[in-house]
Amino acid sequence: MTPAAAPVAPVQTWLVRVSGRVQGVGYREACVREARRLALAGWVRNRSDGTVEVLAQGRVERLTRLHAWLRRGPPAAHVVRVEIVPQEPPEPPAPQTFERRPTE
Repeated sequence: MTPAAAPVAPVQTWLVRVSGRVQGVGYREACVREARRLALAGWVRNRSDGTVEVLAQGRVERLTRLHAWLRRGPPAAHVVRVEIVPQEPPEPPAPQTFERRPTE
């Protein structure tokens, strides 16, 4: 008899918009470090409206941990609002690592 395989945690994709004092404070660089530490794929970028946008893909438990970090951000940030929108997997797929993208 072979041992039963452990259930695989489902992968989700979240699009997150972060508002407050989140540009010019090292938020994107710190976000990349945290997302990579959590082994998430995706990207982070500044938006022309002053927000930061994050597309993150991974297991729900790790996305939840990233969400907790996004609400705090790096020391110089002052986060006012974090909005999460679950997404279908992006086309083209999210990068296999987490990267910083140019402002859009």
